[in-house]
Amino acid sequence: MANVEAIKKESQQLRGTLREALMSDAATLSESDHQLIKFHGAYEEDDRDQRVERRKQKLDRFYMFMVRSRIPGGRMTSKQYLMHDGVAEKYGDKTLRITSRQGIQFHFVMKGDLKECIAEINRSGLTTWGACGDVVRNVMASPLPLDSPAYRDIQALSEDLKDVFSAKSHAYSEIWLDDEKLDLGNEPQEDDIYGDVYLPRKFKIGIAVPPRNDVDLYSQDIGLVPHVEENKVLGYTFIVGGGMGMSHGKKNTYPVLGKPIFYVSREHVVEVCKAIVTAQRDFGNREDRKRARMKYLIEERGIGWLRSEVRSRLDEQIELSEPEEVVWRTVSDMLGWHEQGDGKLFLSVWVPEGRIHDAEQVKYRSGFREIAERFNLPIRLTPNCNIIFHDIDPANKEEIESILEKYEIPHANSLTETRKMGMACVALPTCGLALAESERVFQDLMCKIDAYLYEFHLQDEPILIRMTGCPNGCARPYNADISFVGKSPGKYVVYVGGSHRGDRLAGLEKKMVSLEEIPYLVRGYLEEFAENRFVGESFSDYWGRTHPLGDRPHPDQFHEEPAKREAAPQLYSIGRMR
Repeated sequence: MANVEAIKKESQQLRGTLREALMSDAATLSESDHQLIKFHGAYEEDDRDQRVERRKQKLDRFYMFMVRSRIPGGRMTSKQYLMHDGVAEKYGDKTLRITSRQGIQFHFVMKGDLKECIAEINRSGLTTWGACGDVVRNVMASPLPLDSPAYRDIQALSEDLKDVFSAKSHAYSEIWLDDEKLDLGNEPQEDDIYGDVYLPRKFKIGIAVPPRNDVDLYSQDIGLVPHVEENKVLGYTFIVGGGMGMSHGKKNTYPVLGKPIFYVSREHVVEVCKAIVTAQRDFGNREDRKRARMKYLIEERGIGWLRSEVRSRLDEQIELSEPEEVVWRTVSDMLGWHEQGDGKLFLSVWVPEGRIHDAEQVKYRSGFREIAERFNLPIRLTPNCNIIFHDIDPANKEEIESILEKYEIPHANSLTETRKMGMACVALPTCGLALAESERVFQDLMCKIDAYLYEFHLQDEPILIRMTGCPNGCARPYNADISFVGKSPGKYVVYVGGSHRGDRLAGLEKKMVSLEEIPYLVRGYLEEFAENRFVGESFSDYWGRTHPLGDRPHPDQFHEEPAKREAAPQLYSIGRMR
């Protein structure tokens, strides 16, 4: 059994020695507690900007924690948002980071503040329990507050799934809440979903309404698509086995897009999700964590095997029908002002990389706080790391606009389409996995790319650009039109050829480029597109038409450059999904 598996099994339902560790003077956690605290919604990190100087001074690393809230469907009240804003002020670095899974992260939380930080988040009515770890993570759902059966139902379903897949242990309330019980009932001898070893790795569920794939459905372990007839959600199509993460140079690791498997009537969706999750629990790889996600289980055993296994776990009356056909147009958010369909308005505000803070000029944190305090509006966080205020009385639109102007928060219509859609992960200095910068350099990089978009009159084209500091893929780079994945300080791997609809994988184009080279490289792609596109053709469709790699993804397309693939086409005849 792998070390992490032993830690989970021997943890007494995720307790470990965390309670004792919080009371100790040690700056860091033991290896076992380091693993277990993830289930409680925190990661131990260190400030990597200080590593070199502290090493010179013969000091230990500057340790702190990242704390993450679990917020199903991105739903928050203004009161909950303001409490999170207060947490950032008291315990973090005075910033809130909207995550690509519709949660909120706090960075630079000190060990001595950790318990009160987590307790305060729980007092808001939200929690950090299950935001990380080898469990079903935060359930994503399209955040659009539209008054329609599909959008109402997917939010309700995200809440139902959150309840079902919350680990049943009382360890969390004992450690962080002084035994104030979460609503889990009497603790069973064994968790019926997770047992005593939980899942082999994290598990992700997302729900989206066509034609807007704003949760990146094909990157999820389970993607759910509602089917509506006569103003009622009749059922859901299941898409399974997506996942972005891989490791540089390890050809047995690679991104995979989810595959349609079946359609299920609405009343049985939760039971079928349980069957899929427990199949992954029982058959997922527990010997090699790099191969432990469900995408590899399906790649090895086949989609037919999973269908049969799920069938065996369900009552006979539950029907697994053929999946419905779905069509997507974009992964983007509906930014700006829009009608909800019930007489109210919603406002989606672009937040660069989801970082809510007050800079010298633009003051997102102060602006959002004032809107929340004055109007008490419900809020949704988006998978593209933006924020939505909704249920707005049209009479208040002008006053809200004046607040945005007061804090110099930009209007979406002042941005290129590419800038609106772009996304970068946190990376340095807090992420221990980062090999290169991402969030801190992305907007400067996009300013340079914007200049070329205007040069070629492409400012209104939907070109999806994403950046990550490592190959684990938190910003979902491998299905973007163009992406940059950190390989070493200042160096990146370049992938091209995904889709702004999120339904096609990219291929490796450059194995190593410097940050300074990236804008000029992108300029070449844009110039080629502008000169050779068909009328009205998107970058996604142009690249798919002119740079085909085959009929389905192949691991080598993420590890070998085009020149090597072209030199031996017989070895690379199955490539990117078309």
